[in-house]
Amino acid sequence: MITVVGYDGTPLGAEAGERLARAVLVVGGARHLDALHSEHAVPQGARTIVMGNVAAALDEIDAAEGGDGTRDVVVLASGDPGFFGIVRALRERGHTPKVIPAVSSVAQAFARAGLPWDDAVVVSAHGRELRRAVNACRAFPKVAVLTAPGAGPAELARELFPQTPRSFVVCEDLGGPDERVVHVRPAEATTRPWCDPNVVLVLDSRRAVGERGWIAGAPAPAGPVGWGLPEEAFKHRESLITKSEVRAFALAKLGPRIGDMVWDVGAGSGSVAIECARFGAAVVALERDEALCEHIRANVRAHGVKVAVSRGEAPGALDHLPDPDAVFVGGGGPEVVRACAARALRSVVVALIAVERVRPTLDALRAEGLVADAVHLQASRLSPMPGDVHRFAATNPVYLVWGVREEPPRPMAPEERNERRAEIAPLPGDGASGEVAVENVAVENGEGTE
Repeated sequence: MITVVGYDGTPLGAEAGERLARAVLVVGGARHLDALHSEHAVPQGARTIVMGNVAAALDEIDAAEGGDGTRDVVVLASGDPGFFGIVRALRERGHTPKVIPAVSSVAQAFARAGLPWDDAVVVSAHGRELRRAVNACRAFPKVAVLTAPGAGPAELARELFPQTPRSFVVCEDLGGPDERVVHVRPAEATTRPWCDPNVVLVLDSRRAVGERGWIAGAPAPAGPVGWGLPEEAFKHRESLITKSEVRAFALAKLGPRIGDMVWDVGAGSGSVAIECARFGAAVVALERDEALCEHIRANVRAHGVKVAVSRGEAPGALDHLPDPDAVFVGGGGPEVVRACAARALRSVVVALIAVERVRPTLDALRAEGLVADAVHLQASRLSPMPGDVHRFAATNPVYLVWGVREEPPRPMAPEERNERRAEIAPLPGDGASGEVAVENVAVENGEGTE
């Protein structure tokens, strides 16, 4: 029998104590074993294993349980072991453990902050990519991050500051003798030493309470009600907007999701950026025209999403942006496409109105190792005519070119980006300017500019 006991620093309950008292093997973190040894809860005859190497500890559990299932094994884990915990690993090994949970560290952290958390996004950076946790913090106003050494408060703060204003609640050693709860701004978090283990609440202070809902987690995990919104849903200038049919196809190729970073380059009205944000992705809209930037900001506010609006011209303005999973290019020549493709971790989608630009765009994507393809899209919309009759009126044709990376590259350091840009020469027929004008990124949401 394997019993997983959650431990939150409070005395064990009767059932957990009984299971521990008859265990032949006790596996857990060093701090849990030390704490329960000091309370004389671990039987003297039991063998103990510190869970550093999880796979090795699981091998010991497999051997100790035996085929008859009569030897008792207890696994000690923080808080609720079924929440980003050891229960999944045991089930994958074929075990069916008895689980006795304690209060999860996330619940404790929000309790210490005095905040509800049914509307919070909870992400783990423990043994996972920090960048995905960071992107969730960029996209949502209330995120709990389960950290790890090398992916803790300081690292989170360095990625978020100063483009994404947030407040941190860092909760160290929750339930333990060295518990400490610190409210801090990201700039300060980068310079302070922090003790493991800790949980970090990353909050937009204006929206930390959140609206009353019916489903746990942020609204986006359930998905937007619809996408490919009509052009009338966005403020735009002289029809400078990606048509809804084209946008729907582009979204299918971009595949925005929570944890992703998406660029909308040459954003125009920001319609693609906003639709990606509605799926829960972190989004940057890059546009060189200040009047169009104002349109984007107005549209972002109208749709109540979060998009970082940056005024600048690609490719130079791209250097300061975080690496994207996916990129939509609505303006710029092959040099811009290739610069985007060099940084994209998953896919690039390019919208073109001139057929002569299709081949150079395909070449630019393939030059950066993407598998490229293209489609010609033209929608005919139902249009009324005099006499209560209708016709289908054709919209302007659009060529969508996209590239998909089969194996994501390693994200580049800033100095590598400069070297890579020097290697990318303008392709024939590219009229993109090398001029760069970049303003501070303004993060927009439903309540205004941060």
